[in-house]
Formats: sequence, structure tokens, C-alpha cells
Amino acid sequence: AFDYAELIARDKANLDIFWLRDESLEDSANLPAPEVLAQEIANDLEVALEQIRGVLESLD
Repeated sequence: AFDYAELIARDKANLDIFWLRDESLEDSANLPAPEVLAQEIANDLEVALEQIRGVLESLD
């Protein structure tokens, strides 16, 4: 681990942090609420897990 002083002393050190905008999203300013996105992700993961279990059963 490096402390701030060590990092900033390096040549060309820059700690400016910014978020990259996903240009593939046409209307990224109007995304669903985080709770909605989280639920959609959870649903997708549950479907994927069911599919993996099906693969495992077919291998037995």
C-alpha cells in the first residue's frame, strides 16, 4: 500500500478522479432507480444460477 505522499511524489502523478460516461446508453440521465437495477441484476443472477444447476445435473 502507498500513502498519498508517495503517490503524489511520482513523476506525472495525477489523482484527478472522474466517472466515465457510458456512451452506449442513449439516455443515461434517466436510468431506473438503483433499487430497480439491483432487483433486475438479482433476477438475472437467479436465472443464470438455475441454468448452471441444470448443466451440473446433466453432467451427473
